[in-house]
Amino acid sequence: MVPTLFVLSTLLALAAATPVARDMLVRESRLRPATGFVWTASAPANTTLNLRLALAQSNTATLVDALYNVSTPGHPSYGQHLSKEEVEQLVAPSPQTVNAVTAWLQQAGVTATNATPAGDWLSISVPVSQANDLFDADFAVYTHAESGQQTIRTMRYSVPLSLESHLDLVYPTTSFPSPTLKKAQFTSPFALKHDAGNNSFTAGCVQGGITPACIYDLYNIPANIRATQKSNSLGVSGFIEQFANQGDLQTFLGAFRPDLQGDQFALQTLDGGQNPQQASKAGIEASLDIQYTVGIAAGVPVTFISVGEQNQDGALGGFLDIINFLLSEQNPPQVLTTSYGEDEPDISPALANNLCNAFAQLGARGTSILFSSGDGGVAGSSSQSCSKFVPTFPSGCPFMTSVGATALNVTQQGNQLIGTESAADFSSGGFSNVFAAPSYQASAVQTYLSGLGGANKGRFNAAGRAFPDVSAIGHDLGIVVDGQLQGVDGTSCSAPVFASMVALLNDALAGAGKAPLGFLNPFLYANPGAFFDITTGDNPGCGTKGFPASEGWDPVTGLGTPNFTALKAAAGL
Repeated sequence: MVPTLFVLSTLLALAAATPVARDMLVRESRLRPATGFVWTASAPANTTLNLRLALAQSNTATLVDALYNVSTPGHPSYGQHLSKEEVEQLVAPSPQTVNAVTAWLQQAGVTATNATPAGDWLSISVPVSQANDLFDADFAVYTHAESGQQTIRTMRYSVPLSLESHLDLVYPTTSFPSPTLKKAQFTSPFALKHDAGNNSFTAGCVQGGITPACIYDLYNIPANIRATQKSNSLGVSGFIEQFANQGDLQTFLGAFRPDLQGDQFALQTLDGGQNPQQASKAGIEASLDIQYTVGIAAGVPVTFISVGEQNQDGALGGFLDIINFLLSEQNPPQVLTTSYGEDEPDISPALANNLCNAFAQLGARGTSILFSSGDGGVAGSSSQSCSKFVPTFPSGCPFMTSVGATALNVTQQGNQLIGTESAADFSSGGFSNVFAAPSYQASAVQTYLSGLGGANKGRFNAAGRAFPDVSAIGHDLGIVVDGQLQGVDGTSCSAPVFASMVALLNDALAGAGKAPLGFLNPFLYANPGAFFDITTGDNPGCGTKGFPASEGWDPVTGLGTPNFTALKAAAGL
């Protein structure tokens, strides 16, 4: 007979050696890697992961209400933007949330640091083995077959059930980077067939490629306009080591805006960002964005914000960092233009919502946030094989302005050349699968859908936030790169063009003692008559012709292209 004490001690020892099941809740998961990525191997156990934890914000709904109140014409609070401190108070996590998450991390021996001004993001660094244990995850190496880019991700992760209401998401986990991040592309050598100093419509647009003079003509911008208010500013996002060259800017201005020659841009950097000035390092995208903001927003202070690679996840991590960087400033730029984007399916809905809410924070403080819509038509940020239409991110976010593209069609009538805008066939547009349609666009979108009938039924989410909101010329814009004149295409062209006009409007508003436009969309949809309606063209993709442009709003060109004079009148100027 075995002594009872021995049996009891043996059972206790076995119990101590048996892992205790934790109450865990799956926070995010995906069925398969992002398009183009394949599982390669389990991530090495000792590889360090730099992770961010998004804490539950306190008053997101109140923030969104405040955003709409200060951005909707006719509301008593219109133009009364919130201060940095007021926004931070709205989104700061509760003490209970902070204590619960930090106590859990401390118990696991993990030190966290604040990553945002409001304290709603924490940063931690842990080895893969510990990350797998903390989050019941299985981090692995995934390789993008075409580009060879490798990244460490997990198909799912969990958080303790006790933290369900405190911990929104962990990043980067299930969101994948974009190896083919959209940026402007060269078309062909720029065919400059006219006198760049001639501001007439025919000479400025029809007989050659697109220049600032042409854009002024197209959109009714006064030729002699010049900003005077130094409190007004325009920020240009720079990613993936695309650098803006001051020398190329001067060459560009000398050719197309000699009256502005000598104007320069300022520089801000984060995440180890740089902006080397060797001519050979000039980037297509950065050159385009800087040359057309400085060249169109005449006299507006322009800052190039170069985001480096030390952001834990390429451009997507950079999207987070640049917004939080600007939120930390007392006086962020009144306009921020970004010519990059990704496909919505590659990003977790939780991350998309969190970043969208960050846009709401900056918008509530009076900043207009614009992104290009993408260059793959209904196939997303770039052309790809697909059956259902691919929305882009962040264009699906309702708290920013998405900009599509047009091209200039030239026809001859008698002895005269006539130029008219049509939808650019690469202009991405469609409907989000993450964000619902906001009220400000409901009527315009429903009118379009009613006219569309059953076309492409089942390929898109008709209840989703629709984009783009507006458009601008995006084909054959002349830029200077490494001293050479080239033509470029893309919605990357359209975003800085439209942003520059917003900056000029803000200058006039500041001169009249009024607030900047801030979050644009309620104002834009309330004034459809301030746009040139684009009714021809479509955006093919996924084996279809995509969406057709039509009268009124459409998911190719949005409300249309801007009539600066009419927008100025709509703003009360």
